[in-house]
Amino acid sequence: MVAVFLAAFYLPAGSPRFDGAVAEALHLVKWYAREHVLLCLIPAFFIAGAISVFISSEAVIRLLGDSARRWISYSVASVSGAILAVCSCTVLPLFGGIYKRGAGLGPAIAFLYAGPAINILAIILTARILGFELGVARAVGAVAFSVVIGGVMALLFTDRSKAERPVPTSTGARSRPLWQPVWHMGFLIAILVFANWAQPQGAVGLWAGVYSIKWWLTGMAALGLAWAMHRWFGLRMMGLAAAAAPVLVLATLFPDVPLLAFAAGAIGLSILTAGNRGETGEWFASTWDFARQILPLLLLGVLVAGLLLGRPGQEGLIPSAWIANSVGGNSIGANFFAAFAGAFMYFATLTEIPIVQGLLGSGMGKGPALALLLAGPALSLPNMLVINSIMGPKRTAAFVTLVIVMSTVSGLFYGSLF
Repeated sequence: MVAVFLAAFYLPAGSPRFDGAVAEALHLVKWYAREHVLLCLIPAFFIAGAISVFISSEAVIRLLGDSARRWISYSVASVSGAILAVCSCTVLPLFGGIYKRGAGLGPAIAFLYAGPAINILAIILTARILGFELGVARAVGAVAFSVVIGGVMALLFTDRSKAERPVPTSTGARSRPLWQPVWHMGFLIAILVFANWAQPQGAVGLWAGVYSIKWWLTGMAALGLAWAMHRWFGLRMMGLAAAAAPVLVLATLFPDVPLLAFAAGAIGLSILTAGNRGETGEWFASTWDFARQILPLLLLGVLVAGLLLGRPGQEGLIPSAWIANSVGGNSIGANFFAAFAGAFMYFATLTEIPIVQGLLGSGMGKGPALALLLAGPALSLPNMLVINSIMGPKRTAAFVTLVIVMSTVSGLFYGSLF
């Protein structure tokens, strides 16, 4: 009580630095809610819920469990991350889904790191904007990190995790072939990927072509999802048509604001599944459990990150000049600081590239740049809070420490070569 009183008594309200940091925290939360919750997290919650309900624990254990062949489990985990191309927060419900369904700790951690770190588009843009050798180093480092960190975590904690984790139970997933829920989740993943397809710098090429039709592709994936829910999960076409009606109306009235149609589709899917007493009702209940557990911690973490570090190009409580002045050269301290600061900052997908580009222009060394690229996208303060709630403080601390230490060492080695 005394500490809280003294903090309130000496609260620096009115000072430009403090007031600006509070404003930055609120701006970052607003930006996060607008840009990531609807398009990124809600599809990810539905995917995680589908994993928990429609995929049998035996299938997850066979591919990602402790008894699976390591080259298969770690390959599946890292490749899945490369395909999804999500940020450090969007990957969390997916990680929670496979971990609670029976995936081994090592493959689950490999997936947790690979999801935001092995982003094909980000690696291509890194090579184009920051230099070919830095892009290659990031790609090789990210793949190696996912396997090594997952393997080390498995060696440290696998036995305890087996004893502490409840045995997963299968639901209706046993009564249907595996390919049905896989296709069902494939449509959900397509919605997640295409709805969040980032705009490339150039106006030509494959990435630009996909971006120009991203909402058409998202709509086609949504139609596939509706067909799968009717054909395989027994939802009536009348209910699907009623849920799709507001989407079609909004898409017709506001063709330049696809977010409205996307929101209507998410609400319609929620109402449709929540009112069902079968598998799809269990799907919504599981989805809601993930959202209730993860979303409050994410928003709190984003608020704190914005207060301390601000948004890209803006000031928080910690002056950005301190960070820029601490990552010059190729010393151990510079690489460690870049990895440590990057681990606590929040990077949306692809935003790390212009940030590193600006820091390089301000005198950042190439080694610290790689350290930040390897640690920053994979971790963030909101990410750490949620991981702690899923697998406990010891495993979280070990995971964060491994990422920071390996990023530091990799940056130091790379900086000595280039």
